[in-house]
Amino acid sequence: MSDDAWSALEVEAIVPFYFEMLRKELRGVKYNKSEYRRTLSKKIPNRTEGAIEFKHQNISAVLAEHNLLYIAGYQPGYDNTQQLLKKEVLHHLQLNPDIFGLFDQFVHSPPSLEAKKVKFNKWKKDPPEPWELKEGKPVYTTRQVAKRNYLEEEQRNRSIGEQGEQLVYDYEVWRLQNSKHPELAKEVQWVSKVDDSAGFDILSKDTDGQDRYIEVKTTTLGKKTPFFFSQNENTFSIEHAEQFYLYRVFDLRKNPRLFMKQGSFESFCRVEVSGYKGWV
Repeated sequence: MSDDAWSALEVEAIVPFYFEMLRKELRGVKYNKSEYRRTLSKKIPNRTEGAIEFKHQNISAVLAEHNLLYIAGYQPGYDNTQQLLKKEVLHHLQLNPDIFGLFDQFVHSPPSLEAKKVKFNKWKKDPPEPWELKEGKPVYTTRQVAKRNYLEEEQRNRSIGEQGEQLVYDYEVWRLQNSKHPELAKEVQWVSKVDDSAGFDILSKDTDGQDRYIEVKTTTLGKKTPFFFSQNENTFSIEHAEQFYLYRVFDLRKNPRLFMKQGSFESFCRVEVSGYKGWV
């Protein structure tokens, strides 16, 4: 059976399983994704565990489209996301509004990096592949699911942002100290600490001495989580495209890692002009 052929009964079976895992993740409770997949495969025997895993990624995509939190281990995947699945996900949210309390608690709780030592020689990762998102109107059932943008609220959590910027500042000092020009490490500045209107967060240097303007966007969620930026940041990225870098810190709570993009926001991500939402 093809992925497009998922029946209503199959969709109705997988959605509650996904949300059971999501609730545990939001509460910080450990669980085994493989065990959930194996149990679910018995309920929908015509689907392989691989197909089930990809459908979980489809559910993450639906949640991300609506600015809601999703399972970090199931990064949003958009191929063949069917309307039936979208309707069932949103319907589940409407029937179980208590989950929004977990969203709220998660996005406003401070992450803790105590006892974590980030190894900067291993934390840089490749950026995600660009998403080819299908155009179309959002699918709703009887009313809008949530008026709040939980992904943006998570990004605006000051403790999350500051820890991400601290990591990037330390990384830039480390990077330059280990370059052919270690003296440049003394010129790294945490600009946003004294001026949050500059259009970037960290002033660093390339190894040739040229300025590097770094905008740090941090999330406790996964690599493909969309980020939000201001008109001021967007304008600055356009005016200084050759020297402007996005440093995307992700998975801050569990295993902080980083990917980079150089250039204006418009050159490397799909921009939705509604407070500026970027998908890498």
